[in-house]
Amino acid sequence: MQERSSVDELADQLRRELDRYSYDGKLPSSRALVERFRVSPVTVSRALAQLAAEGLVVTRPGAGAFRARPRAEAAPAGDTSWQEVSLSADGAADLVPRSVDASGVLVSLAAPPPGVIEFNGGYLHPSLQPERAMAAALSRAGRRPGAWGRPPMEGLPELREWFARSIGGAVTAAEVLVTSGGQSALTTALRALAPPGAPVLVESPTYPGMLAIARAAGLRPVPVPVDPDGVRPALLADAFRATGARVFVCQPLFQNPTGAVLAPDRRAEVLRIARGAGAFVIEDDFVRRLVHEDAGPLPRPLAADDPDGVVVHVCSLTKATSPSFRVSALAARGPVLERLRAIQIVDTFFVPRPLQEAALELVGSPAWPRHLRAISTQLRLRRDAMTAALLSELPELALAHIPSGGYHLWPRLPDGTDETALTAAALRAGVAITPGRPYFSAEPPAAHLRLSFAAVAGTGEITEGVRRLRRALEEVGRPSAGGAVYSGLSG
Repeated sequence: MQERSSVDELADQLRRELDRYSYDGKLPSSRALVERFRVSPVTVSRALAQLAAEGLVVTRPGAGAFRARPRAEAAPAGDTSWQEVSLSADGAADLVPRSVDASGVLVSLAAPPPGVIEFNGGYLHPSLQPERAMAAALSRAGRRPGAWGRPPMEGLPELREWFARSIGGAVTAAEVLVTSGGQSALTTALRALAPPGAPVLVESPTYPGMLAIARAAGLRPVPVPVDPDGVRPALLADAFRATGARVFVCQPLFQNPTGAVLAPDRRAEVLRIARGAGAFVIEDDFVRRLVHEDAGPLPRPLAADDPDGVVVHVCSLTKATSPSFRVSALAARGPVLERLRAIQIVDTFFVPRPLQEAALELVGSPAWPRHLRAISTQLRLRRDAMTAALLSELPELALAHIPSGGYHLWPRLPDGTDETALTAAALRAGVAITPGRPYFSAEPPAAHLRLSFAAVAGTGEITEGVRRLRRALEEVGRPSAGGAVYSGLSG
């Protein structure tokens, strides 16, 4: 983080000084900049690269950096208003609108302004990411024989084997496809299993990115409520009967956003209900590697106990590493595997081989188990810090469940609280939060927030963020603390 700050500061300083040089005039050498600003050569290189990307300087290998000539005047803007008619011309015939609302996804992807505490992040803070281990893995991978050649379409055999062992049960490498991130894998699975206009059963609440995928594919998400023990089997059976759906998407482990874990007695029941409906279960096992230190033994993936090919399993390395380490897997058995394979090849060809080789290097290194142990400890500490801060500062927020895995909490807001107004007030107070509305495919039963504790620098920032959230709630109108309590807290 300090290195990034230094890069930005140096780039700002050089940007302000550019007027001292004529166009095509040479800037001071890298060595001179290192000595003048007392920064590393890497910082100088990155700052110059930033200015080059902005078109302000031109770097010439062996010669140095020069002030760039101004760009030619931009051509007059064209008239794109015709697209409004074209894009909506067939809309009346669509069973489901094909326009894509990405707002629920962007909330967890967009970087907040400087000084704003990030309670809306969907990835590990850089201090929790295994940056050195990933850099070393990528370096070793790049030197592997054939590392820059075309990989097998299904993925490297060794990486498929590693994913198969991670899933467990009777899953084999032949039943695994390597994909480019969990979002891509979910997209492939939904396209393979449901035609446009078809209903797809989803947990309620659920991950907004999956709802966006479904709607973009012309599918109709149908909510099935969850409780702290996961999806409710009786309501799932009712939904299959009422809709004729052939797909159910679920997150049995540390569900997003509730943190629920599918109870042991419900696991077999969910598979039995889906099998009876002739339907597939897409299992999004997205945070198995973000288990907390105090979790105890984890249940196996549903796919490990599914001999009949009901489950299409999705898992990923991204959440436990970095948003840019986009390596994941799809696992399925039976004829559906060929359909999944065909769609993935058409859409993306294959995952770049250097990234697959780097994944193998990373998960096979001694640094990998050390990293998993470290984030397990850190996530528990951060979860406990956020829980304690909420209890102290915002006792009117109700937490029905405290998860033992994942990276966020799901508090319910007091009745009558305006999520949109609170989100805006929180940003003014210096904390970015995620409103609960995008997690529901239909009308929500109550107002919620999703508060991430993984994307912040540490526990001190969590405590300060909750204080800022308290001020925001007071600004929009804070109800009395008597009507809501923390209930059903469990690990």
